[in-house]
Amino acid sequence: MEKILRKRPTFADYLEGIKRHDKIITAQAITLVESQLPADIDLAEKIIEAILPLTGNSIRIGITGPPGVGKSTFIESFGEFLTHAGKKIAVLAIDPSSTLTKGSILGDKTRMENLSRNANAFIRPSATGNTLGGVTNATKETILLCEAAGFDVILIETVGVGQSEVAVRDMVDFFLLLVMAGAGDELQGIKKGIMEMADGIVVTKADGDNVKRAQHAKLDLQNALHLFNTPPSQWLPRVVTSSAITNLGIEDIWKMIEQYADVTKQNDFFSINRQQQDISWFHSSMQRMIKKEIVDGIASAEKIKELEEKIMAKEISASAACNLIVKMIKQRFAKI
Repeated sequence: MEKILRKRPTFADYLEGIKRHDKIITAQAITLVESQLPADIDLAEKIIEAILPLTGNSIRIGITGPPGVGKSTFIESFGEFLTHAGKKIAVLAIDPSSTLTKGSILGDKTRMENLSRNANAFIRPSATGNTLGGVTNATKETILLCEAAGFDVILIETVGVGQSEVAVRDMVDFFLLLVMAGAGDELQGIKKGIMEMADGIVVTKADGDNVKRAQHAKLDLQNALHLFNTPPSQWLPRVVTSSAITNLGIEDIWKMIEQYADVTKQNDFFSINRQQQDISWFHSSMQRMIKKEIVDGIASAEKIKELEEKIMAKEISASAACNLIVKMIKQRFAKI
């Protein structure tokens, strides 16, 4: 049997599909912006530029928390609530890539089985690749594609919580931190930087025997938040207890986010924050692309491989090898 070749979508196909809110075309467009092939990069940039007037009409929510806190379970319950309220939601689930195989499990559709079948929900798992900060290089573009495709709420589930788990804050309107009661000292494992960035904190799994512990954790967290300075948004972060099993707190969390949007739109922080995020996106993209062009154009793969072998053979230190690359770059630019 002859193999059936699938036609590659054209620029017009992508644009028309996104405008009519076609989830298949939107998924293909996301794959395109994640590609590193030169032809795909050029087409992706053209698509992103064309859809910009259709973007900006959603509420972007970043969701983070330590492993085991129940991010996917929470997102499924929260997403079901939002879709029942008439919202169209997109879930961008970022999975960590293996440092060995560079692969990723991308199992969020399995973990969110009910939500994945919801007609008003779109779940897109992506791998971090070599990117730190709990996001991918194409997360910002993916948000724009989802907005252009008509999604009202964009949920970005990050890989975890830690020192590098901050890049997502520069892409969202509301940053939600999930913590779990009953796992020891709730405040001990939460870094102050993450607490200061949070616009809201949810104590998860507040059901059964864990209800009292969740209430105690809520009080501890509220007391801790009072020690921080008032953020530029003028919004005072709140703590909510929640249960994905009983749906406790789910509606309260959405009301909190709506109130945040009202407050920050009235004082102009909402729009100013988005403008600053766009500038930050520009600078980070510029640095990434310039670095890639310089290294790929000046330090060949063969030269880098040669230096790697010398480092392993203890013939040269890592810092000395880097200095050699820098000298090669300076010599090249001195000739321009």
